[in-house]
Amino acid sequence: MTQAAGTTRPGGRSARTREAVHAAVRSLLDASPDGTVTVAEVAERSGVHPATIYRRWRDPEGLVLDTLFEELSRRSPPPVTGDLRADMLAYTRRLMADLGEGVNLVFARALVGAARSHEGGLDGLRPYAEPRVRQIEAMLTAGGTPELDVQDVLEMILAPVYVHALLGRPLSSDADAERLVGNLLDALARRRARASASGD
Repeated sequence: MTQAAGTTRPGGRSARTREAVHAAVRSLLDASPDGTVTVAEVAERSGVHPATIYRRWRDPEGLVLDTLFEELSRRSPPPVTGDLRADMLAYTRRLMADLGEGVNLVFARALVGAARSHEGGLDGLRPYAEPRVRQIEAMLTAGGTPELDVQDVLEMILAPVYVHALLGRPLSSDADAERLVGNLLDALARRRARASASGD
């Protein structure tokens, strides 16, 4: 797959362009009632020509996705200590706390909306999500759990936290974090038990 424009980390002028565009997107999202931006707005706010933005990001959804995945990777990298339970609990608690803040919930709505309407569908999201995926994979690898993958974290940790937050019923307690991480570890235990029973 061709890498989505805007998802590389070039140096010099290209890096400054990306930083200016990301700053403009974050600022516009913070003031956007519906979590959307336009290329014209980003161009005006960032001082970057619209043609450059279209060439590198292709559409407004790409702008939002690239900005927000980079924001997540920078603001809250998952811990990687080798203790999967402790790392997942810390990751889940931080995620719940982040989504409890109004500005981050606005970003979450924008992320979901951009993902839903992006012309490339789920395949189109992968280049933008790749840095975050690698961070989660590093956490799982350090924990010695080849039986788990990012899809498991998405379904058992990320999806419940995001859905509750977006519905106005955010998860926030240690008990919530313990329950979600417990579900993930239960799935791991079941898979290992099946593998052991089958002699793999």
